[in-house]
Amino acid sequence: MMLKALFLTMLTLALVKSQDTEETITYTQCTDGYEWDPVRQQCKDIDECDIVPDACKGGMKCVNHYGGYLCLPKTAQIIVNNEQPQQETPAAEGVGAAANAAATSSTGTGGVAATGVAASGVVPGGGFVASAAAEVQTGRNNFVTRRNPADPQRIPINPSHRIQCATGYEQSEHNVCQDIDECTAGTHNCRADQVCINLRGSFACQCPPGYQKRGEQCVDINECDASNQCAQQCYNILGSFICQCNQGYELSSDRLNCEDIDECRTSSYLCQYQCVNEPGKFSCMCPQGYQVVRGRTCQDINECETTNECREDEMCWNYHGGFRCYPRNPCQDPYVLTSENRCVCPVSNAMCREIPQSIVYKYMSIRSDRSVPSDIFQIQATTIYANTINTFRIKSGNENGEFYLRQTSPVSAMLVLVKSLSGPREYIVDLEMVTVNSIGTFRTSSVLRLTIIVGPFSF
Repeated sequence: MMLKALFLTMLTLALVKSQDTEETITYTQCTDGYEWDPVRQQCKDIDECDIVPDACKGGMKCVNHYGGYLCLPKTAQIIVNNEQPQQETPAAEGVGAAANAAATSSTGTGGVAATGVAASGVVPGGGFVASAAAEVQTGRNNFVTRRNPADPQRIPINPSHRIQCATGYEQSEHNVCQDIDECTAGTHNCRADQVCINLRGSFACQCPPGYQKRGEQCVDINECDASNQCAQQCYNILGSFICQCNQGYELSSDRLNCEDIDECRTSSYLCQYQCVNEPGKFSCMCPQGYQVVRGRTCQDINECETTNECREDEMCWNYHGGFRCYPRNPCQDPYVLTSENRCVCPVSNAMCREIPQSIVYKYMSIRSDRSVPSDIFQIQATTIYANTINTFRIKSGNENGEFYLRQTSPVSAMLVLVKSLSGPREYIVDLEMVTVNSIGTFRTSSVLRLTIIVGPFSF
């Protein structure tokens, strides 16, 4: 019995001695999927997705995992859900066996299965984890949930043990080195016009989009000078540029090129006669006999003042859109020409007793589709006799009732257009003035032969 008690006492001392020795062991060997970090004095995970060419086949994406990696569908999303805090474990060889995990990605009840490998490893930033099989599950909306169950045989952490972290890292409450986010902590030295980017163990100062670093300052890139992509006009703005088009063009859907605007299709009132679209602009055209004035309106060309084909014995009469030639002596027998455009029948001629004493030839032009009613011509007696009465009437040329003669005074009358006329067309209207004395012993008449030329257009 004494020997047995002595043996148990020695065995207990050996175990205590063994535990004291284990606390001072320095591990330099790591399990599969990890490698030793001499700076941080701990094992760190190997990113197989970065170093293994074509780690996943069949269109699958590679997702690094503690001590291994997963091949999952490209539509899968991973959410890490650690049910218990990460635990320390020795990095001895043989500790931490690899485990297979399956993940299913689907939009409904079916899906595609993917196989990944998970193993024990190290928490990013330091600290050992116990060997455990990682459980990978697929939930709704194609999310993949990964859980790391606790290792019941973990080695407890010595809270009094302090570790030395590399620059840019700090010791966490779990006694592991974790990255310091200088951007969040505000310990960076980036300028106000720069953007702080956190890195593992450090940080970087970058210029915002549209700016480039020159020396220590971020300056706006002048995109219009560096790489002008605009078809016509480029305007530099803060951090970018915009394209604009010249007058008569509009920006296309790509916001770079310009397309011609067909002004003639946008409005029918740009030109008085005809609109012609041109690249970046438009022009107005007028019909023959007219010329363009002020860019848009049409004005009649007076051919009688420029060039015409009238003979010497003819007179040129200009109308809206053209001209006509009339005989300088319009008188027909028994009338004789007494003055310009005035024909008189001699009293000595017996034929003159039953016809008008005189005929005066007049010419006028009006535009097509003139508004009605409209006063267009006035007739007036040139000789006034005492104790006489003058009456006016349309003698001929009004068979369709286009005109009406309204007497305005004892010696004058006004020709009124009562129906709209369309040209080109010529009307010859005889306006007669009959003069009688108060006792009815004297009667005479004279005719004004009015030639009305209606132009082809309303301008």
